[in-house]
Amino acid sequence: MANLNEVDWSRLPAPENDGAADHLLGSALPSLSLKATDGRSIDLSALAGTTVVYIYPMTGRPDTPLPEGWDMIPGARGCTPQSCAFRDHHAELQELGVAQLFGLSTQDSAYQQEAAERLHLPFPLLSDEALRFAEALKLPTFEAAGQRLLKRLTLIADNGRIAKVFYPVFPPDRSAEDVIAWLQDQRRDG
Repeated sequence: MANLNEVDWSRLPAPENDGAADHLLGSALPSLSLKATDGRSIDLSALAGTTVVYIYPMTGRPDTPLPEGWDMIPGARGCTPQSCAFRDHHAELQELGVAQLFGLSTQDSAYQQEAAERLHLPFPLLSDEALRFAEALKLPTFEAAGQRLLKRLTLIADNGRIAKVFYPVFPPDRSAEDVIAWLQDQRRDG
């Protein structure tokens, strides 16, 4: 059986920068509570220090097929490889000054809990099931299988203000490395 984390990205359509995240840099994170898979309620705007939030469409489950045509939606595939990359680089991110790391999607917290446990994530996933966070920031979305899902992007915030936006994110399994490279550049330049 092939490793689910190994994807031939050259066979999938890459997302294009449609400008839908251009407004985010410098914005304040909205003050609202998001349910986390560790049972807490998190207000990203109130967190001190550097926070990384990788935003993804949805994680698949081993017992449930993905929506029809999922792999042909530019940027949809790759939530598990992206989460695993952040898991594998978690300690390095902390060493670079990341105080908090979260994944965020529109799935409810119970759905996300399965992925957090199965993937052994050392950080919580946040649920924006009601799309309040997405709407407050005007995040880019798309429709699939009758659901409104978030396009993949990564935010780095300092004390509640967005300092860096990665959009589009492709391939998703390289997202954590891109964040690390940016943080290292900031250290060199700062």
